Amino acid sequence: MNNKKVKKGYCKLTPITFNLEISSDRFKEGIVYTLYSTRLNSLEIGFAENDEVIESKLSNRAMILLDRKKGTKKELILLKNTLNELGIKYSDNLNLKFSSSLIRHLSTLGWPVGRSLYKQRKIKKELVCV
Repeated sequence: MNNKKVKKGYCKLTPITFNLEISSDRFKEGIVYTLYSTRLNSLEIGFAENDEVIESKLSNRAMILLDRKKGTKKELILLKNTLNELGIKYSDNLNLKFSSSLIRHLSTLGWPVGRSLYKQRKIKKELVCV
């Protein structure tokens, strides 16, 4: 037989404090955009606080603005995580190799891609009543 003694008693729990600072930077309103480089055949997705940031990117590099919309930095973070889960590789400055499947994924996820490189298919169905 096991002769184990059980000690009864009370232990005092010390409170644990967390210093959670929620960065308001993630929820800051701005512009989410997609740029296309014809020379490198690549896309750059990103977040800018205002139009001047996008204009400076366009003037510094030979890139074309495909589309943009109002958004937050959190949207960009979520898109990065989703692309990572889909197995799509990107560089540190969010440059992606262009492909039609990538554009389709971005469009499905609600990212601004414009209509110049990607045209959504319209599915038309006809109902016949007999």
